[in-house]
Amino acid sequence: MKRRPLIIGELKAKHPLIQGGMGVGISLSGLAGAVAKEGGIGMISTAQIGFREPEFAQAPIETNLRCIGKELEKARKIAPDGIIGCNIMVATRRYEDYVRAAAKAGADLIVSGAGLPAKLPELTKGFRTKLAPIVSSVKAAAVICKLWDRRYQTAPDLVVVEGPEAGGHLGFDEKTLSHLETLDYGKEIREIMAHVRRYAEKYRKQIPVVAAGGIYTRKDADYYLEELGADGVQVATRFVTTEECDAPIAYKQAYLAAKKEDIVITKSPVGMPGRAIKNRFLEEMKKVRKPVEKCFQCLEKCSPKETPYCITEALVNAAKGRIQDALLFCGAKAYLADRIETVHEVVADLA
Repeated sequence: MKRRPLIIGELKAKHPLIQGGMGVGISLSGLAGAVAKEGGIGMISTAQIGFREPEFAQAPIETNLRCIGKELEKARKIAPDGIIGCNIMVATRRYEDYVRAAAKAGADLIVSGAGLPAKLPELTKGFRTKLAPIVSSVKAAAVICKLWDRRYQTAPDLVVVEGPEAGGHLGFDEKTLSHLETLDYGKEIREIMAHVRRYAEKYRKQIPVVAAGGIYTRKDADYYLEELGADGVQVATRFVTTEECDAPIAYKQAYLAAKKEDIVITKSPVGMPGRAIKNRFLEEMKKVRKPVEKCFQCLEKCSPKETPYCITEALVNAAKGRIQDALLFCGAKAYLADRIETVHEVVADLA
């Protein structure tokens, strides 16, 4: 069955496919540009986006803000006519500055989760950037829609519903994550779509709902698009093992080597559960605390004196290929990766 395009206002993606944002350094201009070139929507993660720059250690936030424009420009050269956006976590320290930098640099879309993006319309006023909150429950969708309606007389341009099989930080408690086989998340997605539809009718605009989390195969995409009626899917993990992904080859090989039992739920330094590949680093962090020697100003609620380890350092190690000393975030189906593909192959399979 031929897929319908994904339409967000005046933006029209040939395929109803968003490449999920992955930080630190996993989805930058290389991957985002390649996906946009193929007719999907490419997303650049702003999480410590400037980690490779020489001045990053001394001025991490300022370096990151400068690199947002730099990465968007590089992605545009790959896909001049493509749709390219930024994934910005609400939990980011000086979140407002990151949002303004992305809008000013011409991001087509900002997808924002890890908290509720309450001020997003205010921060992007005057720009054409489309806005998409990430939610994991009907309650979260209701809160953000009601808040934007009351405070800004507007509604989201797109809503991303991220399920419990996603990678990285998760919006679910550990009890829920340990009983995925009993969870009917399709029911939650249908209820979110019905809720969003009410605001679409009020503002007389289409508000696409995109499903995310654990979407790896064509069968997965069919379920969300055809059975549940989602307008699109967001896929991240499948793109890690592509030639164009910005991750180093050692990171990709860790995905290729991972078995189902190697994918575990861990507690991140900021207290949120996350999904990652089991390695020496995770085993060591169960036993000892690794004191933070240098704070890289990443997350608003992180306390360097109390955190068990520096999440920036762990994720930068991953992005630099130091796999056994790294936090290797991944989705629940990362173990399905068995070869290095191209972005073209992935998009052709899913879309």
